[in-house]
Amino acid sequence: MEMIMLHHPHQLHREDLPPLVIALGFFDGVHKGHQQVIQTAVNKARELGIKSAVMTFDPHPSVVLGRKHKQIKYITPLQEKKHVMESLGVDYLFVVRFTSDFAALEPQQFIDHYIIGLHVLHVVAGFDYTYGRLGKGTMETIHFHSRDQFDFTTVDKFEYEAEKVSSTRIRTLLEDGQMDMVKQLIGRPYEVRGTVIHGDKRGRKIGFPTANIEVSADFITPKTGVYAVKIKVKGHWYNGVCNIGYRPTFKNPDEPSLSIEVHIFDFQHSIYGEEVAIQWFIHIRGEQKFNGIEELVRQIEKDKQMAMDCLVKQS
Repeated sequence: MEMIMLHHPHQLHREDLPPLVIALGFFDGVHKGHQQVIQTAVNKARELGIKSAVMTFDPHPSVVLGRKHKQIKYITPLQEKKHVMESLGVDYLFVVRFTSDFAALEPQQFIDHYIIGLHVLHVVAGFDYTYGRLGKGTMETIHFHSRDQFDFTTVDKFEYEAEKVSSTRIRTLLEDGQMDMVKQLIGRPYEVRGTVIHGDKRGRKIGFPTANIEVSADFITPKTGVYAVKIKVKGHWYNGVCNIGYRPTFKNPDEPSLSIEVHIFDFQHSIYGEEVAIQWFIHIRGEQKFNGIEELVRQIEKDKQMAMDCLVKQS
């Protein structure tokens, strides 16, 4: 898959690209509803004997359109999104830099420059996709704006348990620690990436050495508590139990700092500085304060056994 970054006004010409079927959307999470849109585009491209493409945007439009500046966290930051798109068989990924100038384009200008101008012969998008300034372009107006240069397919709402599958719904589930439901909606375990850093090494002293993970800032961090997880180190997946929280048993309450620690089962290696991936499966319990080390150790033993039982069922 080829990834092409576009900044308005882009410099590509129609003849620079092969004929394309393109899926349009922001696609945070690349959940099952998004996958339906993308797979429709991939299948249509195969049917027509041409290349498939996806167009997404970076950063999230709310960064530009929102009144207050805040760091946006993603279910799938751009690099993660790229990996998932590639696995779905997409040939081209267009990433449009979302700026004020781009947001100001009228719907016809967007279609002229970013659809017709990129040699698109067929557009695929969800029923609620909008384009152009103030989202005035919709899947009901796209035929008018197409200038008869391309066809289009509108994909209906995708539901699970009688509710629309959406990035907003998944974000709420992550905040609630409902990782099993997140997996149902995105079709894979929720995954974050980060770097192994030095901690205070208390886990090692009580017999449960942990890898302290500094998760990349773009990822949404799940609810605090203890989870059954898998962790990818140097290309290999290992089972583990993860605590995400503020370690109330040890921490000064006046100095809260979030930590993510993974006790990796049957693992003895030093991995400081390694980039790792964490897949989250089941929220075992919430974070709690213990009266002493012995009580903490007994609970960690229970957590470890519960995580092992959970991960056996997942494999």
